[in-house]
Amino acid sequence: MSIEPPEVIEVEEHTVSCDGGGPLGHPKVYLNLGEDGQIDCPYCDRRFVLKAGAAKRPGH
Repeated sequence: MSIEPPEVIEVEEHTVSCDGGGPLGHPKVYLNLGEDGQIDCPYCDRRFVLKAGAAKRPGH
């Protein structure tokens, strides 16, 4: 059984930053969306997903 991420955030860029949000967040990290257009933050498990219709990386 898989556990759902606590929050899914649609983005239009292939590089995103996450600080956990709120006063009790975590250190800011920069994440690159993978080939499948998504990545989970290693600190807070927020899932960042490339928005439908957003430009794909050149060559993909």
